[in-house]
Amino acid sequence: MTTQATCDIGLIGLAVMGENLALNIASRGYSIAVFNRTTSVTDAFTASRGKQPNVVGCHTLQELVASLKAPRKVMMMVKAGPAVDDLIKTLIPLLSKGDVIIDGGNTLYSDTERRTKDVEAAGLLYVGTGVSGGEEGALKGPSLMPGGSQAAWPMVQPIFQAIAAKVGPKGDIPCCDWVGPRGAGHYVKMVHNGIEYGDMQLICEAYSLLKHGAGLTNPELAKVFHDWNRGELDSYLIEITRDIFTVKDFDSGQFMVDLILDKAGAKGTGKWMSQLALDLGVPSTLVTEAVYARCLSALKDARVRASTVLKGPDKRNHGDRHTFVEQVRQALYASKIASYAQGYVQLAAAAKEHDWPLDYGAIAMMWRGGCIIRAQFLERIYEAYKAKPDLENLMLAPYFTEALDQTQDSWRHVVASAATIGVPVPAFMSALAYYDGYRHATLPANLLQAQRDYFGAHTYERTDKPGTYHTEWLDLRKPVT
Repeated sequence: MTTQATCDIGLIGLAVMGENLALNIASRGYSIAVFNRTTSVTDAFTASRGKQPNVVGCHTLQELVASLKAPRKVMMMVKAGPAVDDLIKTLIPLLSKGDVIIDGGNTLYSDTERRTKDVEAAGLLYVGTGVSGGEEGALKGPSLMPGGSQAAWPMVQPIFQAIAAKVGPKGDIPCCDWVGPRGAGHYVKMVHNGIEYGDMQLICEAYSLLKHGAGLTNPELAKVFHDWNRGELDSYLIEITRDIFTVKDFDSGQFMVDLILDKAGAKGTGKWMSQLALDLGVPSTLVTEAVYARCLSALKDARVRASTVLKGPDKRNHGDRHTFVEQVRQALYASKIASYAQGYVQLAAAAKEHDWPLDYGAIAMMWRGGCIIRAQFLERIYEAYKAKPDLENLMLAPYFTEALDQTQDSWRHVVASAATIGVPVPAFMSALAYYDGYRHATLPANLLQAQRDYFGAHTYERTDKPGTYHTEWLDLRKPVT
């Protein structure tokens, strides 16, 4: 234990993510002081994985703060919620003007908005940063999405960009850049997670179609996803899906994926994105369907009971197998484009609402490596926003417009086939409905507005002249014969 101010940064919270981030920081040549509320956890870490000269274990927060060089930088890796507020209250009296408090948890952006203002009012600086990549990313190079007090960025930038994943032709572009003020970083991380929900649900629906619709075995599925990962769907999630289909249970010899209960959980970020989309009035339908799909999966006992009562069609596509596999691939790609388009529309709406100067191309590069949704596809998004920074919708970028045009016949066939054979694909269907809704200059909302005005005098606008109008529908209605 030490009280000498020799460490570059402090980290609080030595669960899996905290441990791996600490080791990552140390591996880049920075000295780090670590603290965990349970001192035995700190001692175990510094006696094993963290047993190295530039990792300093501390038993108290006072000791941690005393071990840091000025201006001090303290990163919290603790459970989001009240625990963060309590920790901030404890840290503020221990720190000095200009020191930085960093929250690396999965925090609701509005909490970071509030905390940034509170911490700045106390004379300190605050950073709320999204951290994506799981435990492997934390150790080897995550995607980092920092926001908060602008003055803090030069102080944390060298460490953050050193530990972040690297991409680019030379592998020297860090997947970390300043996102924006207050809660911008955590909002971008939330949208990342919402897109992740969508990606995972789309992949699961493709799996279900190939398994139940085309009768593919697990080895065949592994080969299909291996092939898909060599093309435009090249991504971390496609890669790990390929691997999953190859793993067998040691005891039974059965494929592990077939032994896992079809009952999914969630940590809340997808739900946050859906709720906030409703608040902003933007149609982030795909993440919402992905959240609902998890909710439906959780009704396992009810679904088992219903399966003996409710009937449906034969779950088999009777067309050419290889053709259907390719059609599913194209439908997956088209749906993925629609999903990311929705995510970026929500980011733009939030940026306008909160006055965040978001750089959408830079966000794509932050997601290009280290994070869960990392994919080659993100370079196309970067190029789209580099060519047109004020791009209204990703689907309008020439590359994606052409891709949607080339894939939509397969997309429509797959959605229609799924309905015909009775395989649920809510995310595929939602993505196609969004595309069709967005490309239509006229939608049936004129009738909806008439209905609202009829029963509630909510008024409406007209196509032939400006202004707001109300009709006395009861007085003007005609009998129908």
